[in-house]
Amino acid sequence: MALIITDECINCDVCEPECPNEAIAMGPEIYRIDPARCTECVGHFDEPQCVQVCPVSCIPLDPAYVESREALWAKYRRLMLATAKPTPPETV
Repeated sequence: MALIITDECINCDVCEPECPNEAIAMGPEIYRIDPARCTECVGHFDEPQCVQVCPVSCIPLDPAYVESREALWAKYRRLMLATAKPTPPETV
């Protein structure tokens, strides 16, 4: 399940740099989480880092994006493959 930032967000800027998947960005009024990039930190940490640092506890699970732990792992692997830099061929 992806996370969501609610209207209680105070735009304190602490969550965005904590996201290892770069899923958090400033929206029109408050920060938002891209559900296509949010893995709840699966693959990086034991717990979502944005939830850990949020001073107003405004980052719950998003019921619109229900995903199993296996699906979050699969998303993590896809994101890592997409961001992996290709290895240059060896020159002889």
